[in-house]
Amino acid sequence: MDDLRYVRFQAAVGTPRGRFPGVFGLVNGLAREGRLTAEQEAFRRANNDWFEANFTNPSTVDPTVYDQDLHPGATAWFESSAAHLVERVTGYLSILDAHGVGWVRLESADPGRVIYEDTEQVVVVAHPHNHLQDHLDRPHAEALPPGGSPSSRLSPQVGGVEEVSESCG
Repeated sequence: MDDLRYVRFQAAVGTPRGRFPGVFGLVNGLAREGRLTAEQEAFRRANNDWFEANFTNPSTVDPTVYDQDLHPGATAWFESSAAHLVERVTGYLSILDAHGVGWVRLESADPGRVIYEDTEQVVVVAHPHNHLQDHLDRPHAEALPPGGSPSSRLSPQVGGVEEVSESCG
């Protein structure tokens, strides 16, 4: 079996500009719209604070990392070895589920050209034809349970959400 080194949680449906916001952006967007319950907002604030204290924000190391002119479509992926970070995402996914916001978990050995890397994450610009996005422009309302594993490149999972896995030889 191929080593799938990177994990990303993102919107199941792209924006009109073809972007797929990550899980933090999706939950923060719900908060900006005033759609979170008091409990969800408390979770979001506490966990955003935890991530800010315990996880490097790539843009503090390289302010140009998300510059759309220099790095169009740059996205962050967790290193799969950063289980302590990936596990904390579960609460964010529960919030998305509660609001009917579709999401997918992507796994890849080669998600794109690396423009930033540390021990817990990479930021990449997708390869010119990134087939990981090919089948994602469909809405989903429920999430794959944590710890679900793919059985093929694109395989239906619980609740109709797809988990996409990819590896390049």
